[in-house]
Amino acid sequence: MAYGLQFTNSSNTVVLDSEYARLMVISSGRFAPTEESGLGSTTYFATPVTSQEPPLVFVRPDTVSGVAGLCQMRLIGSAGNWTGFYVRAYDVNTAQPNGRYFVAAFAAQAAAQYGMRLWNGAGALLFDSGTPNATFTRSFQNWSYVRYDTTAQGLTRIYYTVPFNFPQNEYMLLNTFGMNMTSGSGIPRNLYCWWDFPNNTLYAITIAATNPIAFFLPAVFAKLAA
Repeated sequence: MAYGLQFTNSSNTVVLDSEYARLMVISSGRFAPTEESGLGSTTYFATPVTSQEPPLVFVRPDTVSGVAGLCQMRLIGSAGNWTGFYVRAYDVNTAQPNGRYFVAAFAAQAAAQYGMRLWNGAGALLFDSGTPNATFTRSFQNWSYVRYDTTAQGLTRIYYTVPFNFPQNEYMLLNTFGMNMTSGSGIPRNLYCWWDFPNNTLYAITIAATNPIAFFLPAVFAKLAA
């Protein structure tokens, strides 16, 4: 950097400077069922996210004795005023949507009543004492094909897995599991996520009329900074 402020840690890694934004936590809390069916969950952030680009929502479902399935994620709000998110359980055979979340953006927001704030040369707020940072921990793209079956509607459902030990302090990026994927026809692949706690296995599931086996979606994880 040519000017400004820079912090490095004991490993000589830059943890904060006045040129580049870090992943800052704007709001955090719990999500829980809000629909009578118990399958859907709408969560509103304690503080709206004011970024123009959609913020990143990370979740950690509560540990259960079975499968926690999540799907149909979508953000609530619009550019400059993201107010919450929606997520749904896979079906009645998986756990209800209960767990912890945090929402983050590559920019800070003026939240603290005292402390420190840091701007870049263009006047964008990069750090605020009231918005702690999150750290990316790992990502998986080496999904293993397991099997396929057919849904009651006649659609092809394909299962992919990666081994995972489900640490309590790691959260998964949910945004990617709210997007459809291309398929072999005009109907896109719907995407679902299973947290199989008894078997320490993370599943990604795609469903479509014409469902190719190739699957390269990354699963991204992060944790709150200590």
